[in-house]
Amino acid sequence: MNIPFCRPTIEEDEIKEVVDSLKSGWITTGPKVVRFEEEFKNWAGGKVSAVSVNSATAGLHISLKCLDLKPGDEVITTSITWPSTVNNIEICGATPVFADCDRDTLQILPSDIEKKITPRTRAVIPVHFAGAPVDLDEIKALCCENHLTLIEDAAHAVGTRYKGRLVGEDSEFCVFSFHPIKNITTGEGGMILCKSEENARRLRLLRFHGISRDAAKRYQRGSSPQYEVIEPGFKYNMLDIQAAIGLHQFKKLERFNERRRELARNYFELLKDVPEVMPLLPPKYPHTHAWHLFILRLDLNAVTVNRDQFITELQEEGIGIGLHFPAIHLQHYYREKYGFKKGMLPNAEWNSERLFSIPLYPLLTEKEQEKVVETIKKVIKRRKR
Repeated sequence: MNIPFCRPTIEEDEIKEVVDSLKSGWITTGPKVVRFEEEFKNWAGGKVSAVSVNSATAGLHISLKCLDLKPGDEVITTSITWPSTVNNIEICGATPVFADCDRDTLQILPSDIEKKITPRTRAVIPVHFAGAPVDLDEIKALCCENHLTLIEDAAHAVGTRYKGRLVGEDSEFCVFSFHPIKNITTGEGGMILCKSEENARRLRLLRFHGISRDAAKRYQRGSSPQYEVIEPGFKYNMLDIQAAIGLHQFKKLERFNERRRELARNYFELLKDVPEVMPLLPPKYPHTHAWHLFILRLDLNAVTVNRDQFITELQEEGIGIGLHFPAIHLQHYYREKYGFKKGMLPNAEWNSERLFSIPLYPLLTEKEQEKVVETIKKVIKRRKR
């Protein structure tokens, strides 16, 4: 039995909507993108603007561009994240500063953020990791006290709630991802929620070349095709073909997330007698977990192989495995440029050497989950000290 790490749930209504877009002749940014943005905004409470983009990476980039960062400015984030979180800080000319995470939840520690704040700090980018939220109240208080911009990396967190509030419903910037691995997908794509209409206007400029009118407006009947470049921008717009998928995926979000929660509960039950692997623990503050990922940490004292060798053996047995994430501060570019070394982020580094992700998606069956856990046990037995 080969079990892939991810299988997106694409059903007949998504397919029909894409076909409708193809037949309409309007396949770039158009009316379906506008509908998708409006539905996302209303879902988040209607008090923030929703700006679609072609990836969460693009969303993080133009959110940071809104800050007009200068050399010497600093942005605090976590090391346990996908490279784009940190790369965008670097691309925008600022210096990434890393705060450690909680050892058992992998959520960034507000106490360590506070220690890393300097007069040069401009922003904080926490990552809502694996579908659970960071401690937003603590982080927002630190940002308010120190006049810092909060940019939430919510790539894992579509549908996540913190103390009863949807992540992103009152954010300065909150960036979601619709990559095929995520809780809902548009193939590729993302969405930025922000409470400032001024920032939303600038985000819309930056996502499409910095011009004042997008294609949907320039090519309307009776409209002038004239446009004006307000500032240099990028080609980050979402397509109607993508939004066609998203409109139907979005309607199914709670169904998808509830299925993920069922599967997560089942994994905890199946793994309770496997002490050699340790699941992440949920945060202690009130929240609703979206279960984007199910992450385990390997007890390296219990087996004769390292984590990478362990993953290879699982893959050879037909189990798809993910790696979320090796610590960024120890990646080649950041080591070489900034001199980051082991020992600066003990919790992140401990997890970085041990963590791996197992399959978790709505199409996964209980029988497949049993096979995943049986295979983990099989490899452990073969490699047990």
